Amino acid sequence: MTRMRVIRRTRGAAVAVALAMAAVACTGGGGGGGGGGTISDGQHATASKRPVKKGGTITVAAVAATPDFIFPLAPATNSNGYNANLTEALWPYLVYAGDGAASQVNKDKSLFSALEYSNGDKRVTIRLKDWKWSDGKPITSRDFTFVYNLLKADAKNWQAHQPGLFPDDVSKVTTPDAHTVVLDLTRSYNPDFYTDDVLSTIPLLPQHAWDKTSATGAVGDHDTTTAGAQAVYSYLQKEGAKIGTFATNPLWQVVDGPWKLKEFRSNGYYSYVPNPAYSGTSKPSVDKLVMQPFTTDTPELNALRSGGSLDVAGLPLNDVKQAQALRSSGYSIASVPIPGVAGILPNLYNAKVGTVLRQLYVRQALQYLINGPQIVSKVYNGYADPGSGPVPVKATSTWATPLEKSGGPYPYSPAKAKALLKAHGWKVVPGGTSTCQNPGTGAGQCGAGIKAGQPLTFQLLYSSGRATTDEQNAAVKSSEAQAGITLNLKAEPFNTLIGTIGTCTAASHPSSTCGWQLADFGYEPYSLYPNGTGFFDTGGSGNYGGYSDPTMDKLIKATEYGSSKAAFSTYEDYTARQLPWLWVPLRSSLLVYRSKLQGVVPLNPFSGTIDYEDWAYTS
Repeated sequence: MTRMRVIRRTRGAAVAVALAMAAVACTGGGGGGGGGGTISDGQHATASKRPVKKGGTITVAAVAATPDFIFPLAPATNSNGYNANLTEALWPYLVYAGDGAASQVNKDKSLFSALEYSNGDKRVTIRLKDWKWSDGKPITSRDFTFVYNLLKADAKNWQAHQPGLFPDDVSKVTTPDAHTVVLDLTRSYNPDFYTDDVLSTIPLLPQHAWDKTSATGAVGDHDTTTAGAQAVYSYLQKEGAKIGTFATNPLWQVVDGPWKLKEFRSNGYYSYVPNPAYSGTSKPSVDKLVMQPFTTDTPELNALRSGGSLDVAGLPLNDVKQAQALRSSGYSIASVPIPGVAGILPNLYNAKVGTVLRQLYVRQALQYLINGPQIVSKVYNGYADPGSGPVPVKATSTWATPLEKSGGPYPYSPAKAKALLKAHGWKVVPGGTSTCQNPGTGAGQCGAGIKAGQPLTFQLLYSSGRATTDEQNAAVKSSEAQAGITLNLKAEPFNTLIGTIGTCTAASHPSSTCGWQLADFGYEPYSLYPNGTGFFDTGGSGNYGGYSDPTMDKLIKATEYGSSKAAFSTYEDYTARQLPWLWVPLRSSLLVYRSKLQGVVPLNPFSGTIDYEDWAYTS
């Protein structure tokens, strides 16, 4: 039941992320619909307030979700969003998104006591809480400068790095006292954007324990020079990749979150125990929290049916009819829409099909052939967002424009798809293979770089492990065939998928990592401010297919620098029409939990419901 968080493709980590745990791991979406009548709205559900019984173990299902890195500042080459699932409970971010079901910053769980913007929003004053690390040392502004110095020296090797944003946008950092940090920025920012999408990607790290360049080296102020910071960063990243020592390396035992890592196995099994020195008010009530791995959702569901040790899990959306039986076995079920965007990513610089996918009309034809409403109904039993643009309609309705709410600019229409292709020189063969009949760059021709006889045939890679994902992509394959577009489907384990897919741009698209053509990772989670930074802008860390458009870049910057709702709407509708990704439905998270567990609901969609410290057994 683990969700993948991606920090801006782990953006959530600012990297990655799937949501309400297993029900989401890499795909998510809205609430409503389908069978049983026994699923509550997890955003409004309230747990009964019975006396809490201290102790016990909670076992959580994690489907196809294996972390492989523990240092919170993952390298740029590691896009495994499940790493954030592992680390957020140990080293929370400076800004904690989601307060119960409310789409707002959780001030109680955040590490700051106050955030103040001044000097025309070019200065941020951060006042830190008087909290402690697990070894009893105080958390101070020096821990912030430690993170800043590491990233300033080697930001390009940070997975969550967005060029031009933190730390690039900081002209000066000062620390007036042990609990105050002042950031002078290079320009004014929209405070909502900077708080929700930038500061929410920054953890505090223990300088007093980690500022070293080797296992036997002494802790010092190495980070205060560029060379020293690079050496420290290199050491910590190397240690962070050693899976066998996640639970034993003394580095990772110094935490400021509510949990400490007890055990980690290479198959993805891991467990937490409470951090007795945690300074926050939401302290764990149980003795142990176990993440139990499953390769697919079928054995997970079987474990639930058996009434065994699983306490929390995701309910596959194609098994909604099991809801009543599970309730009879002592479980409750809640749904929550996922704040994120789902899509099929086109590789615009693939050697074989990049020239085809760079044609907007081709992407439009592909989009016209995706039957979102049918997928929502048949595959997800109604529990999904329709997927009509870059902002989910159900999870972030306050930001969704009328265009998206009405179904987007390209509602399902095979007739329009065929007409578009024919108008651009293609011989359309429904049920067969459409080919370019009129190559060239003039009116009525296929477009630059497309040769005569070029087929509309693409390979679609996607993450395996979930039946609904198989069904969705099979449905897309079937509907695309109506215009003679062939999709060859290939499912791979998530870690295999992200290990073979690289970022491909006009400047660099090596064959070793850019052989992919279309890819479906599931979804990318959004922070509280759902703009497209990192996904659709030139050079964005989640922009794997090389989409680049000056107008898009300008519109995204307008949402970063100003707070105009009109500017956000202009960005949103432009992105919906430009199709940097092909939009597909985003499923809801359905969470199954033992009815005697208190604090699970209301679900926090922005943390992926990973608020384990709020959970407790009742008498």
